Amino acid sequence: MAEDEKTALKRIFKSVNEVRRQQNCTHAVLVGHNAHFDLGFLQAAIARTGTKNQNPFHSFSVFDTVTLSAVMFGQTVLAKSCIQAGIEFDGKEAHSALYDTQKTAELFCYILNKLAPHLLDTLVADQ
Repeated sequence: MAEDEKTALKRIFKSVNEVRRQQNCTHAVLVGHNAHFDLGFLQAAIARTGTKNQNPFHSFSVFDTVTLSAVMFGQTVLAKSCIQAGIEFDGKEAHSALYDTQKTAELFCYILNKLAPHLLDTLVADQ
């Protein structure tokens, strides 16, 4: 039997909140491919279930790999962005929630690792 929405959200939020506290963070930030779309669903589920006080995620800030991929590769399609990043992508597995989530995480890490040195140089230069 499937877990009800409120129970699932509480379980997920508890896990994220534990890591957030361990890292001394105020909020977690959602990462996704078209993350604002996902954030809308998350916020609707929070409203339906009354779990706002347990929500670890920032209410409007996200890391969106669609936007990051557009800047990095001139490409917004997950499969094409992964391929340009050298990340293996199986079209037969695509569009399953777990597979797309795993590939989005790999893509985000790739982009962040490529951009991080440049961002740090920019931050240091601005001081």
